[in-house]
Amino acid sequence: GAVAEATAFIHELWQRSADKQRITQAQAEQYGERLIEAPDLAALASCDIVVEAIIEKLEAKQGLFSDLEGIVRQDAVLATNTSSLSVTAIAAACQHPERVIGFHFFNPVPLMKIVEVIPGLRTADTVTQRVNALGTAMGHFTAQATDTPGFLVNHAGRAFGTEALRILSESVADPATIDRIMVDQGGFRMGPFTLLDLTGLDVSHAVMESVYHQYYEEPRFRPSPLTRQRLSAGLL
Repeated sequence: GAVAEATAFIHELWQRSADKQRITQAQAEQYGERLIEAPDLAALASCDIVVEAIIEKLEAKQGLFSDLEGIVRQDAVLATNTSSLSVTAIAAACQHPERVIGFHFFNPVPLMKIVEVIPGLRTADTVTQRVNALGTAMGHFTAQATDTPGFLVNHAGRAFGTEALRILSESVADPATIDRIMVDQGGFRMGPFTLLDLTGLDVSHAVMESVYHQYYEEPRFRPSPLTRQRLSAGLL
């Protein structure tokens, strides 16, 4: 099932890190021993914090958070890894929106040592402090962002993908050339098309459309027809 596949994938990532000597073999095995599969939501009842990372659709996230609220302890934090949706809107489905917060990581998570912490309008200060402390303890730099579409990184970085797609659509350069220039001359860790491949168009295009519509069709955030076309063809 999906849980077993995810667990195997996580173990594989740790083994790759050990093979590349980013961590020791002993650490990889130690991390694996700490990983516990949750067969259902009820298994999360004793958690101090639950981080959601499901499909980027508001209704789906609201439904999950509403279900989680009836399972976890009252002092547990409910965090969303959404990259574009309103934390306040997700929290609106909960009886206790003060414990809901955004906790947004970036791909690839082991290498990108930054995480956005996004309080909603009704998030308690103590919850924000707890999540900032957790991010720091995980070895990440925490950037506290305002609850606006795309938050900090996906707002400021819209042009990284949309302009690359525009250059491609106008036949100025191919994806490999654009990526090489952005890495070699721009100093980015990876180019825009490598990032799109890593994230997957099923995720990336949804974020593009989410930010675009939440800003009431602001032209500078307009998605590219290229990603919609490839998505329709199942080319993720």
